[in-house]
Amino acid sequence: MADAFDGILGQPQVRSLLRSSLAGDRVSHAYLFHGPAGSSKTRAATALAQALVCPHGGCGTCEVCAKVARHRHPDVRFEAPEGAAGYVVAQVRAIVSDVSLAPIQAARKVYVLDRADLMNAAAANAFLKTLEEPPADVVLILLARTREGVLPTIASRCLAVPFRQIPPDEAADLVAQAADVTPSRARVGLAACGGSIERAVSFVKSNERMEFRREVLHALEGLEMADAWDVVGRARGLVVLAKVPLDEVRAAHEAHLRDHADFLGKAAVRQIELRNKRELSAKSLESLRQIASIAGSFLRDVLAVCAECPDLVQNADVRSQVERCALAVDEARVVRALDAVSACESAISYNVSPETCVSALLFELREALYGSHSPRSACL
Repeated sequence: MADAFDGILGQPQVRSLLRSSLAGDRVSHAYLFHGPAGSSKTRAATALAQALVCPHGGCGTCEVCAKVARHRHPDVRFEAPEGAAGYVVAQVRAIVSDVSLAPIQAARKVYVLDRADLMNAAAANAFLKTLEEPPADVVLILLARTREGVLPTIASRCLAVPFRQIPPDEAADLVAQAADVTPSRARVGLAACGGSIERAVSFVKSNERMEFRREVLHALEGLEMADAWDVVGRARGLVVLAKVPLDEVRAAHEAHLRDHADFLGKAAVRQIELRNKRELSAKSLESLRQIASIAGSFLRDVLAVCAECPDLVQNADVRSQVERCALAVDEARVVRALDAVSACESAISYNVSPETCVSALLFELREALYGSHSPRSACL
């Protein structure tokens, strides 16, 4: 019989563990899901949350499960670091305060904390007592890249669940099957989403996101010949496109509040507003980072061709564009360009103006790849 755990792609042992825990009523008060990016940790946390609040034990199809999947259930909170360097103490204290409140709709509350490896000692100290002895109706799920990256005081209070690295070909097959697309399109989605299977499935199923990818690649095309105004204009256009999904999220937030305003108290409404604000901020960062991810995946393909490893190219649909660029640059220049992408991702995390970040990225890519005195050959 199908359930929410079917969506945990590429992790059969995790599926088995979580199902048996639910069946045997052995749910831990705190979990640490650790594994590399793209290993379905977020999907597993969502499935476990669905199983804990769904009246049918996590059927994956009812309205309750749908609300959890959309991050709209009032008793399931998804948290991400609000500070540039990780979780800030004020954010953790807000979570601790919220944990003490009773559930609004379900019998349990679930908190999913992404990147728990970015919780410093001060934030961890504010969280320890709650993590060790949360209310009986609360389950905490922490996500991290590695167990070693999480402070020992945090890791020791959780049931650690390891997630394996999924090989690229297997990941592409999983995305292709889940989204009903070709393996080639699946690889494109994985490249654009930093290897995340869950995000790649959503990405390749969305014509709008695929069009966004095409616009990012188009912004890179002819970058060598672009003047300063061209570069700034391309950056502005990409930022506008990156914000389009946020309008949909914002509209969903407003509709959700309208639907529930009549039976929620002021304190509950305020909590939902704050959570919506955090989610909108996280979605904004995700959209902007995707610009860097797409540019980075293109540059890695260029590097693969420069290194005479064309079989490693992920963006097969723009292979001719990749090959043209590879003819005009060398490996050292591409590596410098990839460093510029990493710097852009860091700047976005520090809440630098999005247009400034993307403009700086395009200028730095032009400089890194071609230099100020490079020949004006057609590339990108």
